[in-house]
Amino acid sequence: MKMKTALAATVLAILLTGTTSAQVETGQDSLIGSWAGTLVIGRDSFDLSFNLTQQADSYGAALISRQLGIYGMPAESVKLTNNRITIRLDMLGAEYTGRLRMNESGSEIAFIDGEWFQEGEMVPIILRPSEN
Repeated sequence: MKMKTALAATVLAILLTGTTSAQVETGQDSLIGSWAGTLVIGRDSFDLSFNLTQQADSYGAALISRQLGIYGMPAESVKLTNNRITIRLDMLGAEYTGRLRMNESGSEIAFIDGEWFQEGEMVPIILRPSEN
């Protein structure tokens, strides 16, 4: 009975966190580093870059946008669930949500296909690995 309870608790913990060792094996460790894209709002465009780091069991992110005068604004939270990432920037009232898209071999992340949400607006933006 104790073993069933322990097994059920483990399965529940995995389901609640959305993280498994299989995810790391499928390239989510390639998430660490700089990811850049262009945010287009009307006739204006802004280059954005997220520097993603891993800190023990969690991720961190910092936003860079030279056009907006932002040089390393820390994200309040970074959540990775299955192949989805959510980065919250409370100082801007903004959130980026994207799906990790793997390369053909499935060994690493090729790009992040996502949306920038701010002030009730949603703008699509694709992030690709960059050298910052």
